[in-house]
Amino acid sequence: MSTPNGFPQHSGACVTRSTEGGAVQDLHAKKAGKAAKKDAGGNGALTFEDAASAGTALSETLKLLPNELKANMKMKPLTPRPPQKPRLERAASLDEKSWRRWRRFRTSQESLTDPNETSSSNGSLQEASLSPLTRGRASPCHRCCHQNSLHSSPDASEASAVGKSRGSPSDLGKRASELSSAFGGLLRGKAFAGSKPRLSQVMPARPLPPLELSVASHLLRTANRIDSDCLDYRQYSQQKFGRVSSSLSDTRLHGNGMVYDNCSTDSMKSTFSLLTPIRSKDVRSRSYLEGSLLASGALLGAEELSRYFPDRNIGIFVATWNMQGQKELPLNLDDFLLPADPDYAQDMYVIGVQEGCPDRREWEIRLQETLGPHYVMLYSAAHGVLYMSVFIRRDLIWFCSEVEYATVTTRIVSQIKTKGALGISFTFFGTSFLFITSHFTSGDSKVNERKLDYNKTIQSLTLPKNVPDTNPYRSSSSDVTTRFDEVFWFGDFNFRLNKDRETVDSILNQNPETDVSRLLAYDQLTSEMSRGSIFKGFQEADIRFRPSYKFDIGKDSYDTTSKQRTPSYTDRVVFRSRYRDDIHAVKYSSCPVIKTSDHRPVFALFRVKVRPGRDNIPLAAGQFDRELYLIGIKRRITRELQKRKEQKDQKSSSICSIS
Repeated sequence: MSTPNGFPQHSGACVTRSTEGGAVQDLHAKKAGKAAKKDAGGNGALTFEDAASAGTALSETLKLLPNELKANMKMKPLTPRPPQKPRLERAASLDEKSWRRWRRFRTSQESLTDPNETSSSNGSLQEASLSPLTRGRASPCHRCCHQNSLHSSPDASEASAVGKSRGSPSDLGKRASELSSAFGGLLRGKAFAGSKPRLSQVMPARPLPPLELSVASHLLRTANRIDSDCLDYRQYSQQKFGRVSSSLSDTRLHGNGMVYDNCSTDSMKSTFSLLTPIRSKDVRSRSYLEGSLLASGALLGAEELSRYFPDRNIGIFVATWNMQGQKELPLNLDDFLLPADPDYAQDMYVIGVQEGCPDRREWEIRLQETLGPHYVMLYSAAHGVLYMSVFIRRDLIWFCSEVEYATVTTRIVSQIKTKGALGISFTFFGTSFLFITSHFTSGDSKVNERKLDYNKTIQSLTLPKNVPDTNPYRSSSSDVTTRFDEVFWFGDFNFRLNKDRETVDSILNQNPETDVSRLLAYDQLTSEMSRGSIFKGFQEADIRFRPSYKFDIGKDSYDTTSKQRTPSYTDRVVFRSRYRDDIHAVKYSSCPVIKTSDHRPVFALFRVKVRPGRDNIPLAAGQFDRELYLIGIKRRITRELQKRKEQKDQKSSSICSIS
């Protein structure tokens, strides 16, 4: 059958009616059928007897071109339509509600089993996109019949009821456009149903910042994983460092039942770590007691050295201070041990003290408290009131040999050993170090006695003992400084300025800042070193600080007592090396804020080249002063808590007055 406006009406029952709205729709359908038969007999409209002919007519009607539709609109005049009757919405039955719930559950199951699905909500999104077209339940009949039935109720029944009033040219174009858009949506739905919708990948709004490859980088030290947007950096890091991304096999872990999913496997692996992965084969084969200089896997070899020090240079802090035997220690040693000029702390700290405080242990605790938990005391030794402490980063204690020390007394008649020398030596990787702190004879004119102290020290220090010499062919039995690669000698050498007090004061007043070159022209040590009579082969960095001796305690003024001692550079740091340009002086200065002694502390920062070594040497095996470490950390925590409490009490005790 067909309606008066030329659109076919399919009489097949492809839509299942519910019990609530079925009676009303049957009545409208009968009236529409009678009116359609009368109009078809009078106007000569075509009549279709079956569903196939109705579908063919509908497809031919959809082939109308827009131009033909416009021509038809011009030929027929516009006739007014009566007001439309209110539509009766069909209420959903209980069967239909249960079917919709079953459909949502089935869709969610399909999305969960689909490996290409991104989330379980995509099926619901697809069902929602098709729900406006499918208002009723569809029976499993032919697709075209199903499509026609979707648009035949309730619009088709209303069109047949009103008769010719719905057959205007404007309504014809409107209906054609609606049907064409509906059929286009259904045709697109075929391809849409074949591949479920996927959300597009979220890309960053701007290019990601580059990551630093330095081991000192904050990003690499605080992050264990890299985001998925930076996967290219993972490949670059593997090519750069030659690292294996993981030492765990996913298939092996899943096969053994250790993990259940990929998330568990990923949690057991680290995308990027500063610790080099170790293969089981290397653990079985490597030996720490034997190995050549360039052996793969050696503890002190080139591979391990390059991993910790890519440029093979370490930072060393060397300081000397004559404490004048004072019991009172400075409240804060940060300005002394951790100056603000360098951005980073050093790898090794060596502090020598002359005329040290009576409580040596308390001094070492204060050093540990200041340096914090990143450092441990590798070794400490004393010779009378001469103290020396060696602190090193806790990561590096495994690469040190056994530490050895020796002492020399230059003033035998004295019961208290105030003058002499103390030496500590050890090997770090393949480079041997010797640190000597000395207190030479005092007196303005006793230059020769100080030379004798120097000569006795280099001849009497019996180092090394058990640790082998790294280069015995360049060593001398009469000079201990020739038996080590890097030597640092520091202390109170007591060399003075050969000038009267008035002249020195006038030079200091004219140049209050850093220009002290005129004073160094009168320095005894500089003169003797240029002649080669003392510290042969040693060097000293440029001096740009004021004389470190002699001050009034607690003040910045030089000696104001009756003796009126001349300010002098008595506290010095000198160095020598077997190899040229191995030691580079970074900074050489004093610490004027510490005023508990008549001497100002003097320190120097160095960059020292380190070479790979052999594993067949006596190793310290991570030995350090554990008791001192724990006490220093507790002191540090207690001090921080006390400071916070004082700040809290200060805030709570403040009184606000409103005027």
